[in-house]
Amino acid sequence: MTDALTDEALRDESRQADVFSLVYRTYASQVLGYLTARGVEDPEAAMQEVFLSVLPRLATMHGGAAGLRTFIFSVAHARMVDDHRRQNRTPAKLPFEPELDRREDSSAEDVALERISPQEVLRLLDGLPGDQREVLSLRLVAGLTVEQAAEAMGKTAGAVKQLQRRALLKLRELSGVKEYLTP
Repeated sequence: MTDALTDEALRDESRQADVFSLVYRTYASQVLGYLTARGVEDPEAAMQEVFLSVLPRLATMHGGAAGLRTFIFSVAHARMVDDHRRQNRTPAKLPFEPELDRREDSSAEDVALERISPQEVLRLLDGLPGDQREVLSLRLVAGLTVEQAAEAMGKTAGAVKQLQRRALLKLRELSGVKEYLTP
């Protein structure tokens, strides 16, 4: 097949489509294999780019089939290098796995609850209006999410957030523990 890829055939503009088809059929699988073996992220797309670069230069080729092969793999190598550079610049995308998260930071609520006795917490909660006390009980004591607390109270998530903010401000005022109870 490569015998038909002479310098004259490559330069014959009237046969350019046939020649390109022959070049593609002859080398596409080899280029794809090379790009795959070299770890290109999307080898099929890179192969297409190689042949899109080769097509306009077919008429200027010389060296017959060997020169053409060298040129095609030079372009494939350049695309592989470009892909590896792009991969090195792009940060790795890893899925978040909660069971592997070893951070030890406590939430502000946890710190506040650790430093205040349970009796003091109850006393402070008793100083809040009913809805605010209910929100903090559901959110901090029961550990419900905003949405779960909203459903339990028959309110919107926005209303629960607002009640929680107001409750924390009121607790801050009642307790004097400003650094831990921030909304």
